[in-house]
Amino acid sequence: MDKTDETLQSTIELAKAGNQIAFSSLLDTFWNDVYGFQLIRTENENDAEDITIQTFSRAFDKLDSYDSAYEFKTWLITISKNLHVDLIRKRKRNVLDGTDSGNNEAIKKVLDDAPTAEDQLITDQNLAKLLQNIKQLKPHYQKVINLRYFNELSYTEIAKELGEPVNNVKVKLLRAKKLLAEIIKSKR
Repeated sequence: MDKTDETLQSTIELAKAGNQIAFSSLLDTFWNDVYGFQLIRTENENDAEDITIQTFSRAFDKLDSYDSAYEFKTWLITISKNLHVDLIRKRKRNVLDGTDSGNNEAIKKVLDDAPTAEDQLITDQNLAKLLQNIKQLKPHYQKVINLRYFNELSYTEIAKELGEPVNNVKVKLLRAKKLLAEIIKSKR
């Protein structure tokens, strides 16, 4: 079947009427599009095939709700994307539900990206040590490191702030980082 609008719309209308040949024709025409989309998303042939089958099953069950103002392929891909999202949610839920209560907390910690109080304390201590090390640099090196890494300014913005050419800023920053690395190594 070629994908011209008229042929496609007439095939969809035949499928809505229950014509099995029309269903097969739609499946054959759009299978590779949906499967390829899911293969890229899932990076797993089995999952891609399962989701593709579910996509066509759901699409054919809901074919009466298809609005011809939209492309049929786009409608299928949207269904497919939603099924993939549902699968991911289901798997996350199963990971949490399928464990005994002792392991449940450990799994929640793995799934939770938020830093713990201990992580925050370690980060704060490391930052305090880093700031002490930066204070051992000459003032012009301290300033360029502060502007770049704490104020997050670009090289151009630092150059304006210091009234120096951009290349000087780059060299100064490189030298400051090397000196800072030497200070840190000497304290180990």
